[in-house]
Amino acid sequence: MEKNIAHMDLDSFFVSVERLRNTAFVGKPLLIGGTGDRGVVASCSYEARAFGVRSAMPMKMARQLCPDAIIIRGDSQLYSDYSHMVTDIIAEQVPVYEKSSIDEFYIDLTGMDRFFGCWQLTLEIKDKIQKETGLPISFGLSINKTVSKIATGEAKPAGQRHIIKGTEKPFLAPLSIQKIPGVGTETYKTLRGLGIKLINTVQEMPMALMDKTLGKAGQVIWKKANGIDNSPVEPYHERKSISTERTFDKDTIDTVKLESILTAMAENLAYQLRKGNRVCACVAVKIRYSDFNTHTQQIKIPYTSADHTLISHVKSLFQKLYNRRLLVRLIGVRYSDLVTGGLQMNMFEDSEELVNLYQAMDRIRNRYGDSAVKRAIGLGARTIGRMDNPFEGGPPPLLANRKT
Repeated sequence: MEKNIAHMDLDSFFVSVERLRNTAFVGKPLLIGGTGDRGVVASCSYEARAFGVRSAMPMKMARQLCPDAIIIRGDSQLYSDYSHMVTDIIAEQVPVYEKSSIDEFYIDLTGMDRFFGCWQLTLEIKDKIQKETGLPISFGLSINKTVSKIATGEAKPAGQRHIIKGTEKPFLAPLSIQKIPGVGTETYKTLRGLGIKLINTVQEMPMALMDKTLGKAGQVIWKKANGIDNSPVEPYHERKSISTERTFDKDTIDTVKLESILTAMAENLAYQLRKGNRVCACVAVKIRYSDFNTHTQQIKIPYTSADHTLISHVKSLFQKLYNRRLLVRLIGVRYSDLVTGGLQMNMFEDSEELVNLYQAMDRIRNRYGDSAVKRAIGLGARTIGRMDNPFEGGPPPLLANRKT
C-alpha cells in the first residue's frame, strides 16, 4: 500500500499567537524572547527575518540588524494552550499522528485515499485549524516524513505542497543541502568544504563516498537526499513520560536529605530531556510513607527542559505533599507531556549566558557522565542512574529504582 504522510507546521507560531492577541503587530517586524541586550531571540516574524534575524540569535545583534523591530517577552503558557488546541483538532480528524514539537505534526494518512482523498483531507484539516484557532499553518504531503517536511518549508507561509510519488528526487534536487532535516551548521560546513551546496550533488554521489566522509550520518543524508525515508509516524501519546524513584533502606524524616535527592533527580531528568531534545509540560512528585500510603501531586507548566524551572516546581510540589511528618520510604519525580524541542521555550525569560551555561554543562555531562556537573544541594545524593538515550526505541523507560 502506498504511503501518504503529511507534515503540518504552524507558521511563525509564537508570532502568530501574539498577533491574535494584538493585531497592531500584524505586518510589523516582531521579536519574541529576552528583552534585554543579553536576551536571546526565541522567535521572529518573517518581516524581521528579511533583515537577517534568526531564532537563537542574541537579542543585541537582532536589534542592530532590525532597529525598528517590536520586542516582547512572550507568554509560554499561552503558546502551550494554543498548541494543545491544534493537537486536539488533529486528534479528532486522523487515526495516527505524531507531535514532533510544540508547533509541528506528522500525520499518517496511508489508506485514507480510498475514502476521502489524502490531499483533500489534509486541506480540510488545515482549514479547520485556521478557522478554529486563527493560526496560519502550512503542510506538505508525500510518501515519507523527510520529503513532506521539506515540502512544508517550501510551501510557507500558509501554503501547501503535494509531492507526487516518483517526483521526490527532481523536487529535492535544486534545493540547498541545508534543507535536509538533520544537516546542522557543522555538517553543512563539512559538506560545503567538499563543494557540496545543493541536494542534487549528493544525489549524483555514490553512498559509499558519503559514508567515507560522514560515516553513518552520511548514509542517512544520502538516503534523504534521494527521497528515501522509511521512518514511521510515531503515535503521539500525551502521557508519555520520563521518571525516576528512590526507595530508602531505612525510612527517613530528614527533609534536607529528601530535598537534596529530589533536586538531584530533577536536575538529572532535565538533562535527560535536553539530551533527547525534549521538553515537558507536566511535573509530578511522588511520596510513599513508612505505612505504604502513597501520594502524588502534579502541576501543568509551560513547555520547558530548564533545570532551574523544573527544580523549583519539584520543590514546591514536595512542600505541598510532605505535610504528615511521617517517615518517608520512597520519593520520585516524573516529567510528562513530552514533545520534541530544545531550550527555545525558555528563551522568553532566560539570558544568553544562561542558555550558554546549560549547553556548556551538558557538553561536560556528555563527555564525562551525567554526574560530572550538579548543583551543590544535590551533592549529598548518590547518582540517580543513567539512560544513554531514553527516547530511542519507543517511549522513555522508567529509570531503575535505586536503593540508598
